[in-house]
Amino acid sequence: MHSPVKSVVLLPAYYLPNLEYFTLILLADSLCIESHENFQKQTFRNRCYVKTANGIERLTIPLKKNQGKTPIRDVKIDYDQPWMKKQWKCLTSAYANSPYFEFFAADFKNILDRKIPFLFDLNTELLTLCLKILNLPKTVTYNLSYEEIPSNPIYDARSCITDKKNVNTYQFYHPYPYYQTFGNDFSENLSIVDLLFNKGPEALEVLRQSVKDPVPSQ
Repeated sequence: MHSPVKSVVLLPAYYLPNLEYFTLILLADSLCIESHENFQKQTFRNRCYVKTANGIERLTIPLKKNQGKTPIRDVKIDYDQPWMKKQWKCLTSAYANSPYFEFFAADFKNILDRKIPFLFDLNTELLTLCLKILNLPKTVTYNLSYEEIPSNPIYDARSCITDKKNVNTYQFYHPYPYYQTFGNDFSENLSIVDLLFNKGPEALEVLRQSVKDPVPSQ
């Protein structure tokens, strides 16, 4: 494998991350979540993309208003807005007819229905669920303090996956088409839920094929 990723990859806690995020996890022995950064607006920390009958739709978690820089662990979700109902309606509309929606939907809804106060906690719980469904038993840790330049053997991937990237700038992800419910054209690098609901137990193999240096099946 020619990937630059070392034994531990450092990533932010994203909301239902895209496939590129999970290909990075595949390339590392373990995952370290950045838990001491300041929140960054207009990023995957509180948004993801899914495929609906009307095309690609962005799902965004509204947040409580904060003054100045806010540590990621202190960012609160705004449940005064009916975002959960709208997002679940969107997900149901998009994936109810997908082969594996009925197998996993309740697990996701149970987490969302708990109305977890903090964005970081919601993201990490959803990530844990996704890793479990994928049957991808990676060790997950949290950094103890913020380091602008992390010490070895950590591979710093905190800025590798942004909402401004396109197919020509993926560092680790190579689109590998799989069945999607809507349309004949494949939409790459959507939220992991798109892959899980459409491919179920085959999702991990799709991820392996989506790494630029493919990860061998085990």
